[in-house]
Amino acid sequence: MRLFHGTNVRFERIDLALSKPNKDFGPGFYLSDDREQAEAMAESKVLMSGGEPRVMEFEFDAEQATGLRMLRFDEYSREWAEFIVMNRDRNVRAKRHDYDIVHGPIANDRIGLQVQLFVQDYIDIDTLLKRIKYVRPTFQYYFGTDAAIQLLKLV
Repeated sequence: MRLFHGTNVRFERIDLALSKPNKDFGPGFYLSDDREQAEAMAESKVLMSGGEPRVMEFEFDAEQATGLRMLRFDEYSREWAEFIVMNRDRNVRAKRHDYDIVHGPIANDRIGLQVQLFVQDYIDIDTLLKRIKYVRPTFQYYFGTDAAIQLLKLV
């Protein structure tokens, strides 16, 4: 499977030590199977930090991932929302789970706002899920361990 990473700098090696904490699925390396989504991410990173928009392509053979801990969310759900909230907790910088690879919807700006309202106790989990029910999810892949990163081959 071909996966894409939008960035503002080219690199030869993925360094998980450079991962930012408090992302949707925790500190790790994020990719998409949608090139346009990766292009949009690259443009966003350029606006925030400068550089040039780049989309890096990786090949990932999921059959080689046997033995790795994987988690998959096929849609927005209570479990997905709780996982996002746990990982975005700014009071904890460390990784909050032991999954190697996670696949699931992105909490983009529109979704992220609802998650934030939930975290701040302005809405409950049922209201959060009702408000995002009809939003078409965009998916992401998270690679959070060296074992998972080894399965990505730069194209």
